[in-house]
Amino acid sequence: MDRLEAGYGRLLEAFALAACALLFGMTLMICADVVLRNVRIVPGVAGLAWSNEVSEAMLYLVTMLTAPWLLRRGQHIRVDIILRAVPKQVGWIFEWTVDILGLACCLIIACYSARAAAASFKAGSMSIKTLVTPEWWLLSVLPLAFLALSLEMLFRMRRLALGERAPRDDAVSTG
Repeated sequence: MDRLEAGYGRLLEAFALAACALLFGMTLMICADVVLRNVRIVPGVAGLAWSNEVSEAMLYLVTMLTAPWLLRRGQHIRVDIILRAVPKQVGWIFEWTVDILGLACCLIIACYSARAAAASFKAGSMSIKTLVTPEWWLLSVLPLAFLALSLEMLFRMRRLALGERAPRDDAVSTG
């Protein structure tokens, strides 16, 4: 199980690197758009009309790719003031409660978003803006991301079960 979890961690790191590449590409694209709008380098080209649309999609993909990785690293938003105020055993129970709720939410969102992506695919829905693309292309990322988050929730629960009977120390805001 440890090897599986380590391999999964490497997969999430690869997702994070892909998100970095997307962010870098988006930065270059936006810079090119601004330059082309303000400096007539290429005759007849006044910016990249599709850059706003593509950058929106890239931001969404960056969010979906990095969410499970951030959860694994404990760098998600966490309000832990109550966990620090209650006895360790009670905090540990709160951690379990939140992990179970988080897993349930991730699985529900994965299920419903998969249905939405499948319905969009079946209906042949198209997103018509500057670019015309199948709607399901972006919708299909959501169930994959929430399945990855679900897996990470299971690994978190495993680490919680094997660790000290106390709240986690990741993302602690007070000492």
